[in-house]
Amino acid sequence: MPSANHELPIALFRDQPALAPEILQAVSGIKPPEYEHISLGSECFNDDNPTEYRADSTVLLGDPKRPELAIIVENQLRPDRRKRFSWPVYLSTLRARRECPVTLLVLCPNETTSAWCREPIEMGHEGWVLRPWVLNLAEAPAVIDVDKARALPELAILGTPAHADGPHRKAVLTAFAEALEVTDRDRGERYHDYVRSQLSEAARHCLEEIMQADVYEWQSDFARKHIAEGEARGRAEGEAKGKAEGEAELLLIVLEGHGFTVDDELRRRITACTDLQQIQIWARRVGTARTLDEIFA
Repeated sequence: MPSANHELPIALFRDQPALAPEILQAVSGIKPPEYEHISLGSECFNDDNPTEYRADSTVLLGDPKRPELAIIVENQLRPDRRKRFSWPVYLSTLRARRECPVTLLVLCPNETTSAWCREPIEMGHEGWVLRPWVLNLAEAPAVIDVDKARALPELAILGTPAHADGPHRKAVLTAFAEALEVTDRDRGERYHDYVRSQLSEAARHCLEEIMQADVYEWQSDFARKHIAEGEARGRAEGEAKGKAEGEAELLLIVLEGHGFTVDDELRRRITACTDLQQIQIWARRVGTARTLDEIFA
């Protein structure tokens, strides 16, 4: 079964086909032709041959019946020599089927795979060489403008993991939160779960603060649900911390009552512990222990 790391970036292009020409221009510098319509095409390139050729996603610019440009989007997690042969099939088959120019855009998770994907594919015919356009997701465009995030939320989502620990962390995560605000609940859940799984602890904490901030009036079902869950989680964590602090103070009293001398280092260890179960384990050992080592080993 394909992993979330493979499927979610591709889902962004399926959910919002306009992301394809935006990213293509970012990596190639080539401005796509002007178009009035943009749509998804079939990812399957089979004809009568039993071998299956299926791309991750296909985007058509212009009239779906006579498009001006077709973009094949692939998410390649690691080098795969077979793609050196199947990618040209995708392009030539789609070009023949749609009778329009076709280009290949490949997403990669790291520079090693990106470098492999950028290698020219020599077709054997003089001058016929396929050079894929490649986006290293670690270098995806950063979106810090909230209006752009709301206009093209998938672009903000694609770039958030790469820039959440950078110098514009708060702006990037605010744009991500705004992008979630304008997506429906099902997509918002998928986007949030994927991006959050890629974030550092510091970035996750910053995102939580942004989502909980009183200055924002979140309207979407997803945002409200997230805030409610965050508040409930915060209350639960606060209650657990308060209970642990109370148990720690009680443990100190019990230790002194059994004649143990608690130095400053051990006192700090006990009061800093937020694991209620661990404190209770220590407390149960007090009655039978003859030394502090037997309790805190």
